[in-house]
Formats: sequence, structure tokens, C-alpha cells
Amino acid sequence: MSAAPSLVLVADIGGTNARFALADTREAAPLQQDSIAEFAVSEFPSLADAAAHYLQQADAVATRGVFAVAGRVDGDEARITNHPWVISRSRTAQVLGFDELHLINDFAAQAMAISLLQPQDVVQLGGARWSPRLPGQPANYGVIGPGTGLGVGGLVVRDDRCWPLETEGGHVSFPPGTPEEIRILEILSETFGRVSNERLVCGPGLVNIHRAVCEMAGFDPGLLQPAEVTARAAANDPQALRAVDLFCAIFGAIAGDLVLIQGAWDGVFLTGGLVPRMLESLRHSGFRQRFENKGRFSSIMGRVPSLAVIHPNPGLLGAAAYAVDAERALAGARA
Repeated sequence: MSAAPSLVLVADIGGTNARFALADTREAAPLQQDSIAEFAVSEFPSLADAAAHYLQQADAVATRGVFAVAGRVDGDEARITNHPWVISRSRTAQVLGFDELHLINDFAAQAMAISLLQPQDVVQLGGARWSPRLPGQPANYGVIGPGTGLGVGGLVVRDDRCWPLETEGGHVSFPPGTPEEIRILEILSETFGRVSNERLVCGPGLVNIHRAVCEMAGFDPGLLQPAEVTARAAANDPQALRAVDLFCAIFGAIAGDLVLIQGAWDGVFLTGGLVPRMLESLRHSGFRQRFENKGRFSSIMGRVPSLAVIHPNPGLLGAAAYAVDAERALAGARA
């Protein structure tokens, strides 16, 4: 086996599963879809062991890697949320025999994926259309993703270089937009004190909204999981239906705020585990109305695209995009 100079091992590492693939930075579509494999992180003592297992199984050699990890990257080290792995970039590179290894936050990868997304990878919400950026065209994008929590970031493109913005925007204070939402804020404040956007727009946030709606209706729904709330909504339970509608409307308002905060006039991409599962609810809800309803900026907001990402592996796609961008930067430095 020999390593192609353009071949990069990419990974998307979560608290439960580790996904690996190969990317060829010479290709317009660098992520090699037929190379994707997934393993349970609990099966391996370290990330290096999991990566070495993948390369052996794939009968492949790589000397470079980009690993997106669900946790904070602090210099040479990264910690995986909800898993005991502590990852040293230099040690992992040494064990794998890599000349170059990048550790990036998983939401930086979600942002980088925007640079490689195609029209078939997204579903348009609202009337504003989007098309992939042309070479040399600058752009500002927002990315927001409800899952276990609420990830918020962005992507700035200048001179054909991509700069992901990692933020903690999910922890911005929740701004209610209706009397009903003011009452929900009051109810949640009794439990949490300060209420952030993440307390409402994520899986547990849907449960929080549902409990507040039920409290306003005068009863306790008991302890539920997010899937149980959506199942009750599918069965036309009125409180669950209202909770899903409120979730989508609040999500839209927050996504619209992201445009104003970051200047993301070229579009906002909705990612995260809940988006594909709630796609129909988002399409037939107040999401887009609240997204656009920004007072004096409403007409401008009507021209900003909002896109639900349906690509099956946006984390791997983003890691591949990061590899392409890093190679472009290196080539520019050599020129």
C-alpha cells in the first residue's frame, strides 16, 4: 500500500459513534462516499486505535488527517463530550504516522461543509433561493443546529478561503416574541433561572416547551423524551402539536437573529440531528414567518435563504472541506 499525496483521512467523532472516510483533495467532490464506515467509540481505547482500525479495514494509507470532534479543542488537546477519550493531536499523529493532523470542533466542520453542499443536499424553507457559491465570490453564512444542544456558528469566505466561526450562540438569552412565549419564559425561569436559546431549541428544549404548554393547560405530562412529544403530535395531541409549532417558530426567530448578528446575508443552514426528523413540521410552521419578521429589516430578510441540510454526513463533508482549504492555503504560501 502507498499513500496518495492528495488522500486525507477524515473523521467525525461523537460521544457514541466515530465515522471515518477518505477524501481526495484533488477532486471537486473530495469526500469518497463509498469509503465511509462507522464504529462505536466504546470499542476502542483511543481515537488513534479507531483510526488505525479503519485504515487497516479499508486497506488504505494516509499521511494526513482532519478529525472533527464533538467537544472543545484547546490547542493540542480535545475532549469528547459524554465520552472519556482525551485526544492529543501530536500523540495521535505520531501513532498513526501522519505528517499532518488537524483537530477541529464538530460545529466548525458543520460550517465548513457549506462550501461543498450541493442543491440536492439541502431543502429550501421559504421563498428565498440559494445556489452554491461561484469561485472567487465572497460570502457570509450562518449555521445553526439543534440536537442534544444548540450549536451556532458561521462561515466567512474570502479570496476562496473558508473561515469557520465557532461560537456559543446557543447560550444567548432567549428573547420571547409573543405573550405566550413570555409566559413560557416565566415558567422555565422558575426551573433554570436564566433561560438560554438552548433551553428551548434542541431535543430537551422541545420537552421543556411541551411541559410549559401543559402547565398552562393545567396538567403535568410526566417525564417524556423528545421522540414521545413528536409521536404525540403525530397522534394529534393538542399540547404536543402546540409544542412542535412553538419550537419551529422560535427556531425561526433565532435563526433570523443569527443573520442580523453575523451579517449572514448569503444564507443560514439548519443542521443537527433534529432537523431531518422535523423537516415537514418546519416546512408547514411559522419558522419562515418568524425568520423574516425583523421589523425594519423584514424586506431584506425575505431575500435571505434558509436551508435544511439533509446530507447524510455533513461532519465528514466538512472535514473534507477543511482538508481542501488547508491544502489551498499551503499552495498559496508556496506560491
